[in-house]
Amino acid sequence: MNDQAKPNRPVPVPTNFSQPFWDGAKERKFMLQYCLDSGKFQFFPRPNSLYTGRRNLEWREASGEGVVYSFTVTRRPPPVFKGREPYILGSIQLAEGPRMMAEIVGCEIEDVKIGGKVRINWEEVNEDFNYPVFELAE
Repeated sequence: MNDQAKPNRPVPVPTNFSQPFWDGAKERKFMLQYCLDSGKFQFFPRPNSLYTGRRNLEWREASGEGVVYSFTVTRRPPPVFKGREPYILGSIQLAEGPRMMAEIVGCEIEDVKIGGKVRINWEEVNEDFNYPVFELAE
């Protein structure tokens, strides 16, 4: 594991649709949109349900648990992430159903396995923002 200090992440710019997600993240709560008509969660935040097209959505706290659906090692990052490489970017299948992309931290590259269990953690960007990352749960 690379314990060397990494540069800060860029500060998120919330929208009307993502503000509740970032408000939850500030409190280290993992919030997802939930469609009241279909009974399904969705990610990333948006104004309408992916399942019905309606605006019958509410925010619910999610477990923050999931499995690695896929991952890659980023060795040539975009300029805004320069200095953080190499880092593991995972597609995480959340326990609630949706998938999300996030960095997998706190482990060696060879320890990450497709199907491996992960749980959310939070990386502080500044006093107003925490950024979701995942750690191996096993």
